[in-house]
Amino acid sequence: MHALRVAVGALWLVFWIYWLATALGAKQSTGGRRARLCGLTVAVPVFIILRVLGGGSLAIRSPEVAGVGAACLVAGLGLAVWARLHLGRNWGMPMSQKADPELVTSGPYRLIRHPIYSGLLLAMVGTTLVRNLIGLAFVVAAGAFFLYSARVEERNLAATFPSAYPAYRSATKMLIPFVL
Repeated sequence: MHALRVAVGALWLVFWIYWLATALGAKQSTGGRRARLCGLTVAVPVFIILRVLGGGSLAIRSPEVAGVGAACLVAGLGLAVWARLHLGRNWGMPMSQKADPELVTSGPYRLIRHPIYSGLLLAMVGTTLVRNLIGLAFVVAAGAFFLYSARVEERNLAATFPSAYPAYRSATKMLIPFVL
């Protein structure tokens, strides 16, 4: 179990290094600021969570549950990276607006409108299942933030793409394919 917990921390570290490195190539936001350190808003709390959730009465001791958690972590980070690749230079911090925006509806965006948020939430649930169930409180807080961010982004997208976005919105779910 210790090796799996170390692997979870290492996977998150590699993910955030990738995330920050790819932020350098994003389009400029309409506010004029580049999203260079965007991942720190989530990366720092994730590493604090990993450090704090080492033991206690809610620590996961079942290898089977930890295995499911590891699979969720890998699937969630994979979904977030896949979505990030499809956004290309259109990617930015939550609720930011880009200069010369494009409506991306390919890849994971065919199934859900906010696959990065979905992927990060799934990865956080997976981390919780490997480490400690107290992490579910952090997942709920992140979920509330992502839901709020998604709603703000959807208002912006509807205003930016008044003819295309409503049709896309009605054809896809927000966070969970075929459900929500």
